[in-house]
Amino acid sequence: MVPESMGYRLKRVLLGPPLVTERLRHERLPNGLALGVLAPDCISSSAYGTEEMLLELLPVFGLLAFSLVLPITGVVLGILVLLTLSYREVVQVYTKAGGSYVVARDNFGPRVAQIAAVALLIDYVVTVAVQTAAGTVAVVSAVPALGPYSLEITIGVVVVLAYGNLRGIREAGRAFALPTYLFSTAIAAVIITGVIRELLGTLPRYDPTHLPGAVPVGTGTGLTLWVVVLTLLRSFANGGSSLTGLEAISNGVSAFRKPEGVNARRVLVIMATTLGFLVAGVSWLAHLTHATPYQSGYPSVISQEARAVFGQHTLGTILFAAVQAVSALILYTGANTSFNGFPFLASFVAGDSFLPRQLTKRGHRLVFSNGIIVLAIVAVLLLAATGGTVNALVPFYAIGVFTGFTMAGFGMAKHHLTHREPGWRHKLVINASAGGLSLLVVAIFAVVKFTEGAWAVVILFPILVFALIRLNREYREEEAALAALAPILDVEPNWARHEVLVFVDNLDLATLRALRYARGLRPDKIRAIHFVLDEPHARALVDRWMRIQRGDINLELIECRDRRLGRASIDLLTRTVADGRTEATVLLPRRTYTPVVGRLLHDRTADHLAARISRVPNAAATIVPFDLRIPIKRLTQAHREGETFLDTARRLDHQRASRTPPKATPTPSSIPSAQPAPEPPATPPPAARQPTATTPTDGTTPRHPTTIQGRVHSTEIRQVDGSHVLECEIIHDTDRVLARFYGRPKIHGLNPGAHIKIHGRPTTENNTRIFTNPSYELLTPPHQDNP
Repeated sequence: MVPESMGYRLKRVLLGPPLVTERLRHERLPNGLALGVLAPDCISSSAYGTEEMLLELLPVFGLLAFSLVLPITGVVLGILVLLTLSYREVVQVYTKAGGSYVVARDNFGPRVAQIAAVALLIDYVVTVAVQTAAGTVAVVSAVPALGPYSLEITIGVVVVLAYGNLRGIREAGRAFALPTYLFSTAIAAVIITGVIRELLGTLPRYDPTHLPGAVPVGTGTGLTLWVVVLTLLRSFANGGSSLTGLEAISNGVSAFRKPEGVNARRVLVIMATTLGFLVAGVSWLAHLTHATPYQSGYPSVISQEARAVFGQHTLGTILFAAVQAVSALILYTGANTSFNGFPFLASFVAGDSFLPRQLTKRGHRLVFSNGIIVLAIVAVLLLAATGGTVNALVPFYAIGVFTGFTMAGFGMAKHHLTHREPGWRHKLVINASAGGLSLLVVAIFAVVKFTEGAWAVVILFPILVFALIRLNREYREEEAALAALAPILDVEPNWARHEVLVFVDNLDLATLRALRYARGLRPDKIRAIHFVLDEPHARALVDRWMRIQRGDINLELIECRDRRLGRASIDLLTRTVADGRTEATVLLPRRTYTPVVGRLLHDRTADHLAARISRVPNAAATIVPFDLRIPIKRLTQAHREGETFLDTARRLDHQRASRTPPKATPTPSSIPSAQPAPEPPATPPPAARQPTATTPTDGTTPRHPTTIQGRVHSTEIRQVDGSHVLECEIIHDTDRVLARFYGRPKIHGLNPGAHIKIHGRPTTENNTRIFTNPSYELLTPPHQDNP
């Protein structure tokens, strides 16, 4: 049995055992449960919508703000009615998940649909930030001592929600439906009790001018028309945050029992009616009690209303604490809905090739793990950038929300114009009106909230739309290229020649396994390549190669003067496949170490080289892995038996060498008639001189005495009829020649990078001049700063 990796074992500990695909089944929800599961985001927005309106009104209009909040709330509720009618048509026609994105895609095409995609993605991100921040406000309103730690608490909640969803929290669980009903019941009790106490004349009223820490209360005098209009529009824009989450039903309509459209319409109406009642009731109580927002964000307006309604006695304190608890619970639950919606939407968009396709894959627990992680990271960054206050986050909110409303309204209008079903005219009016009004709200919000943070969304929105379209074009071009080239490559003849190049750094178990794999490929030629970065190491490698390697594969040493392995590899492969008839396969031995320590102590050279080699036409890179943990265990066992690691390595080395048949001794018959050159002394001879201009070679007749000088680019030790042959590739000017020294496995100083002058009678083979056993002189290289 293959042992599991440390990373996978850690994942099992943190996330639990993996879920099999068969458990991925779609559970249909009854209407009551669907309302509780899908509505938290929408219903919970009533907890902060009124407060956001007062934040704009109080500093300008003073106490008049508590009266102005009522007509502004009325306008918001009017928009709620129109949007509800519009989305009734959406859920009736589009009974699959996707909401405004699917509506826009089917009616305007996939490119225009990216406007809706970006709007919804931004909406989901900001929903997580706003809902968790508002939930923390509910907590610190009940426990003010936690106020200084609001941001830390909020970020902690986001992390916990992300972790829970990575473990596979089920959206359809009854536990997620309960907060919706608890919150609706609690706030309804606050509203009804408050109205009764007002009728009895016992409802207390706050004095905003004498509340330390409250937002400044203006006088409402000396106001210009421009200031009045701008303030009212800003208050209305803030109040629009009360309508967030209205699209949740359309995004999850496929979760309903059949008939999906009919059931979704019923739940949508109930949800919108509940939201309207709660928003109107909270604004009415604010008008009666003068509950005032605080600069710190807590206590919240709704918490002050609950305190005023229930009083300061013991029962009132208990009821107040209960209201704050259920408020925090539904707000955090509302944030969790985005952890379900964002990954699903991202998977839809990625399935259409407008987002990276990694977002379409389900993870360890059958959830879209990548989407959950992306959502959590972006939400945390947004919270950190804004300080985690609801008022600072609202400007990011409504543009995305109402853009989605706009695309859904206009998309359905296009649908009615196209299909002209019974009653299409009045449906067209509803959807077109909803789309136009939503577009107007987007424009108002972008203008009046531009300096408060909306500028970021205004700038980021088109950039993201362009990025998604550009990514889709990249995917389409790749698919078109693969589809177009497939028939061509399928009918092309096979390559006439196949060479396998094994890149060698050390002669060890990993390299020997790569050589064995190369033999199994049965190519026309196998070449072992070592790029010389360190001459002493290269010489030691040659000695070990001649002693251990069986002798059927020659080791080539290639100069790498600037130590750029990637560039040297590309140059080598380009020359190898230059004839257009040769295919080259590069085998890269990769040693696999322990997961953590191995990554710290060793680089990933094989992976980097494979990426570079893949760019060369007619060349392919294959990584041959070798798990070093197995021989390490064997060495550890030998060490326990009293043998050191070094002794064990030497013993295995000697055993391997003893199994290798002795190399044949060169015989005179195996050496060409040319007289071999004498072995040079250990140090350069005194007569060594600086290289001079290279002897011209144009027009040189083969077998005529020729002298050239240049730089040794590569060396290779071969065996011919049992005799060693040292072959050197020498570069002079732009020409390359070969010098072969028969019966010489090595010549001291004749290494890649050495400068040499040779004299002999060259022959021509495959358009390459070859010097056989030439006389030579090693030269002192000139000083060069650049390779």
